[in-house]
Amino acid sequence: MIIPAEKELRAALARFASARIEHDVLPTGRTSRALEDATYTLCVMTGAHTAKQALIAADELLDQYSARHGSRSHEEETLAA
Repeated sequence: MIIPAEKELRAALARFASARIEHDVLPTGRTSRALEDATYTLCVMTGAHTAKQALIAADELLDQYSARHGSRSHEEETLAA
């Protein structure tokens, strides 16, 4: 699986959340299609088969991104000292 860039993953998560909320508030054919499309995109990006699995995988990826950012900051501080 190709690891998605953090920016694209965050955008896909935001799109999924927006589609989920809009569909929950007022379900229509359009909101259903938007939610299905956002879910599919998130599943492809994370290599998951369900929305639940995709959200878990996305959380794990975000944790990895955060760990990298933290270690980078520490390295930069060490070099600056």
